[in-house]
Amino acid sequence: MLREALQFIIEIVFSLFGIALILRAWLYAIRLHPFNPYSQSILRITDWLVQPVRRIVPSSNKIDWPSLVSSWITALLSLVLTSALFVGLPATLQLLLPICLAAVFTLLKWTFNVVLWVVLIQAILSWVNPMAPIMPVLHTLTEPLLNPIRRILPNFGRFDLSPLVLLILAQLAMMVLQRVAYSVVSF
Repeated sequence: MLREALQFIIEIVFSLFGIALILRAWLYAIRLHPFNPYSQSILRITDWLVQPVRRIVPSSNKIDWPSLVSSWITALLSLVLTSALFVGLPATLQLLLPICLAAVFTLLKWTFNVVLWVVLIQAILSWVNPMAPIMPVLHTLTEPLLNPIRRILPNFGRFDLSPLVLLILAQLAMMVLQRVAYSVVSF
């Protein structure tokens, strides 16, 4: 019982922080102004880890590699702690290479989780309060993902089903990535 509770706490804390790092990389990719209050919150939460990594890993023009590497480190630590909790530290050290690979799949799962929640929040707000202050940010985040789907889907008039399609695709990707991550390292 205690192990499961600790695993739950580890998963929640590390997932939320990893997701904040992924959001930071996404905000960098879409060039959201750093003085935007939402950007400022993400930057403040993640700066303590990203800034030291930035000294080693440089950013490119479109990709914030330090944030992505920091997110991978977060996923790696989460998996190492969970593994140590269930199989012990010596066995965890033997599984280090598979855990490094599983951390990549965990990072991808978190990325699709972010996509899912951002699209879901935007869809709900578009019905409830389309003039909410966060709507321009959500629109900026989701348009590059929704536009290719809109080009493929037939026109349904006033009904835009592209968010629903993206939600389904993100959920399917998360299910596959979760299974692959746990099959690489099963504990």
